[in-house]
Amino acid sequence: MPKTDRIAALKDEITTWRRDFHSNPELLYDVHRTAGIVAEKLASFGCDEVVTGIGRTGVVGVIRGRSSGSGKVIGLRADMDALPIEEETNLPYRSKVSGKMHACGHDGHTAMLLGAARYLAETRDFDGTVVLLFQPAEEGGGGARAMIDDGVMDRFGVQEVYGMHNMPGLPVGSFALRPGPLMAAADRFRIRVEGKGGHAAKPNETIDTLLVSTHIVTALQSIVSRNADPLESAVVSVTAFKAGEAFNVIPQTAELMGTVRTLTPELRDLCETRLKEIVTTIARAFGATATVEYERGYPVTRNHAAQTEFAAGIAAKVAAGAGAVDLEVPPTMGAEDFSFMLEARPGAFIFMGNGDSAGLHHPAYDFNDEAIPVGVGYWATLVETAMPAN
Repeated sequence: MPKTDRIAALKDEITTWRRDFHSNPELLYDVHRTAGIVAEKLASFGCDEVVTGIGRTGVVGVIRGRSSGSGKVIGLRADMDALPIEEETNLPYRSKVSGKMHACGHDGHTAMLLGAARYLAETRDFDGTVVLLFQPAEEGGGGARAMIDDGVMDRFGVQEVYGMHNMPGLPVGSFALRPGPLMAAADRFRIRVEGKGGHAAKPNETIDTLLVSTHIVTALQSIVSRNADPLESAVVSVTAFKAGEAFNVIPQTAELMGTVRTLTPELRDLCETRLKEIVTTIARAFGATATVEYERGYPVTRNHAAQTEFAAGIAAKVAAGAGAVDLEVPPTMGAEDFSFMLEARPGAFIFMGNGDSAGLHHPAYDFNDEAIPVGVGYWATLVETAMPAN
């Protein structure tokens, strides 16, 4: 078992790293400062390999145990990027960069995995190899896929992969996960409606794109209410509607944008098919035309059964008391690009309590530093349990 006193002793230093990352947020693949610090620290810890530029700006650290007779190689992943949000806190370490902040806790994820790296490189009380995956561009950029496309799994021989994310509202010291679908697939669409513009006082001489578009918005709600199985979860949300600039002009064009979230491949296919059918059919009924750009984004984050059971057991060892691990947490319709890693290798994604904080992606959010020993302990326990030293 990990030396909990040693992990506890690292808390203040890891907190300092975390708050530095928080003060200096970077977006998507432009995480050069963060990645540079990560690589520097991994090297200073004595990692056996430190490789940069994987998936553009990702960093990989390799730590070999006291022995490698087991032949096991386990990947642990943390995301590094922030969000384009103006921070609304009065914290002494608040973001120094206007319009950018760590509103999802990736600063904490990165710092905790660095803390685990320091502990594991120092103790090496395991038989096998740990591959630390510091990933850019989780927030919409598909950084996990970029690292996979760069061959990270094959190059470093990763056999299983594990990820972790903080969860506001879940008490510090608690964990939540489930086998199978944990987070949704996230797709996006853009609809362009072409009608016939004209004077608002003569609507009979026009093909009103606003009228067409509002019927489309309403009809799209029938996908979930009338096409999807009531026992399955789906979301179809129109999130942008752009048309017209004057009081007395019926616009020639209108544009809609939105997102579709699903938990199964079959429902994902159904939603895409029905969306396209509804849009084109309604436009034609009004004499207009419409085009649909439908982009499939992150797939379903699907935990593998054996690895989920194992991760739950690890969480129980470090959780704050009995009942602090929920193995049946309901799926969330949020998305996570760790899904690409779970498609490439078996593994599990787990939620860790962040306490009573503002929600993810909220301008008042902050990662709870009291969770740091819990997260570091989870990583260390996972490694030492999965690959026990001889």
